[in-house]
Amino acid sequence: MARYDYSEANCPEIDALAALCSAEFPINPELYTQYDVKRGLRDLNGKGVLAGLTHIGNVCASKIVDGQSVPCDGKLYYRGIDVEDLVRGFADDDRPGFEETTYLLLFGKLPTRQQLADFTKKLAELRYLPAIFTRDVIMKAPSDNMMNTLAKCVLALYSYDAKANDISIPNVLRQSLSLISLFPMISVYGYQAYHFKAGMSLIIRQPNPNLSLAENILYMLRPDCQFTPLEAKLLDLALVLHAEHGGGNNSTFTVHVVSSSGTDTYSAIAAALGSLKGPKHGGANIKVCQMFDDLMAHVTDWEDEDALREYLRSLLHKEGFDHSGLIYGMGHAVYSISDPRARVFKGFVQKLSVEKGREKEFELYDRVERLAAEVISAERRIYKGVCANVDFYSGFVYRMLGLPAELYTPIFAIARISGWSAHRIEELINSNKIIRPAYKAIDDPRPYTPLDER
Repeated sequence: MARYDYSEANCPEIDALAALCSAEFPINPELYTQYDVKRGLRDLNGKGVLAGLTHIGNVCASKIVDGQSVPCDGKLYYRGIDVEDLVRGFADDDRPGFEETTYLLLFGKLPTRQQLADFTKKLAELRYLPAIFTRDVIMKAPSDNMMNTLAKCVLALYSYDAKANDISIPNVLRQSLSLISLFPMISVYGYQAYHFKAGMSLIIRQPNPNLSLAENILYMLRPDCQFTPLEAKLLDLALVLHAEHGGGNNSTFTVHVVSSSGTDTYSAIAAALGSLKGPKHGGANIKVCQMFDDLMAHVTDWEDEDALREYLRSLLHKEGFDHSGLIYGMGHAVYSISDPRARVFKGFVQKLSVEKGREKEFELYDRVERLAAEVISAERRIYKGVCANVDFYSGFVYRMLGLPAELYTPIFAIARISGWSAHRIEELINSNKIIRPAYKAIDDPRPYTPLDER
């Protein structure tokens, strides 16, 4: 029996009703100023409105000079530790860093070698899905969007947990560690199911308990299970840099809001996944790759800086690529001088480009990063500065690793589940009030009209 296609329910009647929505819902933008409403929970300077306190992550992009706030090189802190120092620590020791970063975010301290070994072992033990789950949940009705697959599976795991509604901290921690361990499996298996649905071969491989989380992604995804140390290091680094970004980003704030209602862990994380799926949040690295594909199709000489500038101007004037007026991967809501994640990432990306024989492509990215900042500052008159964000290079890395585009945003989720889990625990421990911001109604009361008189 053919599966019902809900899109077939669209009809002229629906279009007519939608037109009513379009006519009746718009709000005059001037009213936001009149009532001093912080649209998007940001002030006129773009800074986020304070909505809470956190120990977990801190994003810094300015400093006080002579009593004035001025932009500076961006800094990102996990539990007070500079992420650049964190990366340098495990890079110098030549060990995976994501498990150590997860421990830090969840427990507030860096682990000893024994604590890290025990924690890594526990995550490996939890990296298990019942066979019937893979068959009945992941393989049936596979989605062409892996974020929906992740959300579906997270909600389905609720039915496999006898203590699903228990929001005591030990139980929430158990659930969190399980989800952190399972996200790579669900993402890769979901992609394989989609691959199989499209007529390709199907490979479902159990994770290797002796490999790190990043290594297991490559091991489970690749037909030959093989990867180089540098490939694993770059994927691990990407996970570390995406693991946390303060409480104010959309998906993490979603975790706080939903957790404050007292709901279960699976519902809270599914809500965060819905947030991250949005192209304004988690899908930017795919857009960067698509933009560079378009650039390469229109600019044959990658060293011609005048041609590159003209292409970038066309993007800003909505004349090129997707006509959005955006240069994807450039600019950030907080960082202006530099994004520390992009700064850390870039040197390792260059090393991988050499291993993959794609140095010319890396040089193009480097050139566009420099020129785009110049063009945006000139065309948009942005005086505080504009910089490449972490998405500028992450999609290029995933391409060099041979990862399918369908997994780009799920990899973000695989990383950010660590930060989400820490923020959920923090919300449950510290807040006994539901988060409930105010909205001002702008319509005056009006009389009810009987049905026959309308």
